[in-house]
Amino acid sequence: MRMVVAVVGKPRNAALATAIHEYETRAARYWPLEFHEVREERAAGISPDVVREREGKRLAERVAGTRVVACDAAGQPMTSEAFASWLMNERQSERDIGFVIGGAFGLPDTLVSRSASKLSLAPWTLAHELARLVLAEQLYRAGSIIRGEPYHK
Repeated sequence: MRMVVAVVGKPRNAALATAIHEYETRAARYWPLEFHEVREERAAGISPDVVREREGKRLAERVAGTRVVACDAAGQPMTSEAFASWLMNERQSERDIGFVIGGAFGLPDTLVSRSASKLSLAPWTLAHELARLVLAEQLYRAGSIIRGEPYHK
């Protein structure tokens, strides 16, 4: 099983980019991970729906052939332990997982509706860069939980 994380855009804040890179590197010690940044659509003069659809198509291309998990505030919330358990079950099924994180306007309904799962990273809306950091940290935490390491207290 491999995991693909597809996100819209690059982090604009250098400190946030460093933190994201740190946790993605840590998480990659536990899971076969791929990270893809797709181009952010310029929103000048077009509707948010069009922006979401265009970005959604780019995200979908990056997670083609995976069991898609839409990171969405309306998704299923999980504790860190439940997320680790869910990942272990997915690992045993040997299915590739593709996490998608939308841009400033979120994910298009077409991508969310055809996703196998919807995961809430928080009960509130997060900036996409923060959502990426939260997901990377939780992937790292899940690996440490599964191995019984002291990071998760």
